[in-house]
Amino acid sequence: MIYDYIVVGGGSAGSVLANRLSARSANKVLLLEAGQDTPHGKIPAAVLDSYPGTAYLNPAYTWNKLKVTTEVISHNNPTEKPPPLRTYEQARILGGGSSINGQLANRGAPSDYDEWEARGAQGWNWDAVLPYFKKVERDMDFEGPYHGREGRIPVRRIFPDLWPEHAKAVAKAFEAAGWDYIRDQNAEWKDGYFPITISNAYERRVSAAIGYLDPGTRLRENLTISTDTVVTGLIFDGQVCVGVKANVGGRAQEFRANEIILSSGAIHSPAHLMRAGIGPAGHLRDLGIDVRVALPGVGQRLQDHPAAAVAAFLKPHARIIHDYSRRHIYAALRYSSNLPGIPMGDMMTVVTNKTSWHRVGEQIGSFIVTVYKTYSENGEVKLRSASADDEPSVDFNLLSDRRDLERMMDGIRRFGAMHLTPIMQTVTDNPFPASYSDKVRQVGLHSKKNKFITDVLGRLLDGPAVLRKYLIETLVMEGVTLQDMLTDDDALEQFVRKASVGVWHASCTCRMGADDDPMAVTNNAGRVRGVDGLRVVDASIFPVVPCANTNFPVLMTAEKTADAILAGA
Repeated sequence: MIYDYIVVGGGSAGSVLANRLSARSANKVLLLEAGQDTPHGKIPAAVLDSYPGTAYLNPAYTWNKLKVTTEVISHNNPTEKPPPLRTYEQARILGGGSSINGQLANRGAPSDYDEWEARGAQGWNWDAVLPYFKKVERDMDFEGPYHGREGRIPVRRIFPDLWPEHAKAVAKAFEAAGWDYIRDQNAEWKDGYFPITISNAYERRVSAAIGYLDPGTRLRENLTISTDTVVTGLIFDGQVCVGVKANVGGRAQEFRANEIILSSGAIHSPAHLMRAGIGPAGHLRDLGIDVRVALPGVGQRLQDHPAAAVAAFLKPHARIIHDYSRRHIYAALRYSSNLPGIPMGDMMTVVTNKTSWHRVGEQIGSFIVTVYKTYSENGEVKLRSASADDEPSVDFNLLSDRRDLERMMDGIRRFGAMHLTPIMQTVTDNPFPASYSDKVRQVGLHSKKNKFITDVLGRLLDGPAVLRKYLIETLVMEGVTLQDMLTDDDALEQFVRKASVGVWHASCTCRMGADDDPMAVTNNAGRVRGVDGLRVVDASIFPVVPCANTNFPVLMTAEKTADAILAGA
């Protein structure tokens, strides 16, 4: 069979495309996903869980061999010790990141999308994308010009009267610092604190797969969904992409189509292109790959939002003790750094009321400081080899732009000091700079051993204050104190450079751009330059990462591109 469309990757973008393209009955659509299926009635409990900590650290749902670097790599000093490899939880399950993420449903600043158009993505300004954000969502709280009421992904908020005591105290601290309360994060773009918007209904996650690949959609005779299917290569007839090679349940197969759409994310989509000979010519030749199209922008300018945290022990009365929500995040703050030339609302601080599923996690809350308008654009994705069995090499080079580093340092100092205010001291104790290290990840894995260890440690932390202070300093902290952060610029910078990690918002490695932009990989409808029959539709085509968690911008991008495809673009 020759399909009209093969979509490679069943994540957020792939789920949208499979739904919208197959809605036209004449189109034969094949959706290929490397991970497991999540059909109605058989969705894993960890995926449905409103608390994401049961899903994103589950190795059954991620690419386990994927390792990345986040610290800046120096190319001028070959003797410098290379930065450490870190685990990066890239989803491998139908629904992609939307099946394991924190369910934060925000959009970014209007200026982000005006910048997209200014960078060459014609027709992607704020006025052009807002209708597609609205098309995605079914807002359960608000209506009006900013909101959709008929989309496939429900959006809601948990308002302050239902927040745990820790979040309520943080709100008072934000107000004391001069920030206003905003009821609706996704309305007018302005500074203030707010209940986070979540893609969640009745305390259950609604992933892109749940929303767009519902039972009715799956009954379409013109839609085929193949999971446990790893695409290993693209098939070409001259300069026309005509199919894919894949392992389906471990068995090699080939599929043909009039058009192939890569929706594998900003790490794996450029890897597919490079294995097919589309990318930086020198890099491909070094690996013995014949150059089909020399596109120097493939895999380049990788971006993510750098984040680091200041945490504290939560006093027992401030912890989450209600039974109507398992969520760990209720509130967040958007604020402006006011650095010259940087748009307002460039920073985000998320308030976590627990940091993991286990007893110790329930005793630790934090401010997660994130640079949402990031200027560090020299990350890259490269191949380690020509083999699809090898995960690509990924270097994020976070904080490589000094403006990002300075704003992160300011944020850690700002919210570290907030922990010392009388308001925060009513609900927290023993504040400390926190690092999301591989040690933390290992303890966060679900196991009987980890439960036993954290149960014991949790009981001790609730014991005498002297013992708690000792345990936090020796077992939880990474050798740097909050006092160091507040008084020593060098110590602060060293901590921020080491502790800052990406928050799973990898973007921009196959950017849309104008015809005269040598680094543009795709046009404004996702078509790959220099070949026919091949598109990319996912976060990799973003010209710049928006000031948002990227799931809803990806959904919007897929909705808008699906319309362009159906219109013959």
